[in-house]
Amino acid sequence: MQLSFKIKGMEGVFGHDNLDLWFGYTITSFWQAYNDTISSPFRETNYEPEVFMTYRTDYEIAGFRGRFINLGMVHQSNGRSEGLSRSWNRVYAQFGFERDNLALLIRPWYRIPERDEDDNPDIEDYLGHGELLAVYRKGRNAYSLMLRNNFKSPDNRGAVKLNWSFPLYGRLKGYVQYFNGYGESLIDYNHSQQSLGLGVSLTEGM
Repeated sequence: MQLSFKIKGMEGVFGHDNLDLWFGYTITSFWQAYNDTISSPFRETNYEPEVFMTYRTDYEIAGFRGRFINLGMVHQSNGRSEGLSRSWNRVYAQFGFERDNLALLIRPWYRIPERDEDDNPDIEDYLGHGELLAVYRKGRNAYSLMLRNNFKSPDNRGAVKLNWSFPLYGRLKGYVQYFNGYGESLIDYNHSQQSLGLGVSLTEGM
């Protein structure tokens, strides 16, 4: 289950018409319904608040239109204690491009070093230093591909996520999602997983 929202906090930051300030928040919960001997309720809940500046652009590169650049800071944690605690803070830049029905979002990031004890010092070895998201829309259907990689050899690790969103009724949409790799949830960030999801959504979140 995922709930996300973003709110525009200010338009025309520093007197610049193309620069806006946004706040966002995402909460994602993983229901472990099949394993009542360990925990039949939720296995893990991840919290992800962020703040970012959006600079609207309009330029062309390799046939794509550059639509925006985001500069932001994001915190992600699972709210657990002791050995199950996971958290990290990042600053990132995100570049958005469009070409016909195809959108590309490229987001490199830098992890902010922990001041105190680090719950997961090797998290970048598994979740990498950035991600690429491609979204293709055809009619009311949307298809997306997310890629992450740590760009290391021989310990190369990453993740791929495929989504298909399709109309059901009114604003209600169905979706099919496939994930393979590391970092689907923070508690298992250093374990490779495969998952297949079926569900409904109110938006085309990828």
